[in-house]
Amino acid sequence: MAFEPFVHFIKGVQTRLTSSNLRGGQNIQSAQQMAYLRQIQREIRQDEVLKVPLNKLNVVVLDIETTGFYPEKGDEIISIGAIKICDGIIQEDQPFYSLIQCKNVISDQITDLTAITNEQVKDAPPLSDVLVQFFQFAQNSTLVAHHSSHEKNFLQHASWQLFRTPFKHRVLDTSFLYRIADPDLKIVKLEDFCDHYEIPIVNRHHALEDAKVTAKLWCIFIDKVLKLGCNNLTEVYERLSQLRS
Repeated sequence: MAFEPFVHFIKGVQTRLTSSNLRGGQNIQSAQQMAYLRQIQREIRQDEVLKVPLNKLNVVVLDIETTGFYPEKGDEIISIGAIKICDGIIQEDQPFYSLIQCKNVISDQITDLTAITNEQVKDAPPLSDVLVQFFQFAQNSTLVAHHSSHEKNFLQHASWQLFRTPFKHRVLDTSFLYRIADPDLKIVKLEDFCDHYEIPIVNRHHALEDAKVTAKLWCIFIDKVLKLGCNNLTEVYERLSQLRS
């Protein structure tokens, strides 16, 4: 891809900065991260995926765990998990997962939910580093999440706060497909969908494990909408428009 040489350049710069003790080195590294993220955003061409056959649409399914629901009020991302689907096949051997350093104290409620403790994130990499690694992993792929507004809000906020660049990845919600695949299904929670489709759940509210089961759901929905005659994202949008009218 066009930005791959740029990736290698950034890696080289970051390596040199890590090994040096130059005053202001951290600021230089942050500037390089900003440049890298902006380069990725320029490479994204969202309209190009609209005509790709759904069973050939390569996506990255992600999940995040956070300290709350409102990034603008100081809630933070504490882990990101993701997995690729290429040509309809989940790439189980190529996952992405990282804990993230947290500026504030993680509440007992969040620890009980996610099993992520303050001790675990104390020495974790900062969000800026993890986002650079995540976007290297995702490149310009379409992103998928269950209740994706949560992921999108936090990624938009972080992209602007950390890198002063807009978040341009297309993010699709699983509801985008299940409204067509199973329009009469009155289910909201991820675990309920997994129960309905007999998908085993391991470590609920672990970002990578939730991304894996969401990927399995996505593949089920893709198969269903293909059988209903929707062959690409354009036709899915058209079908959704008909359902709303």
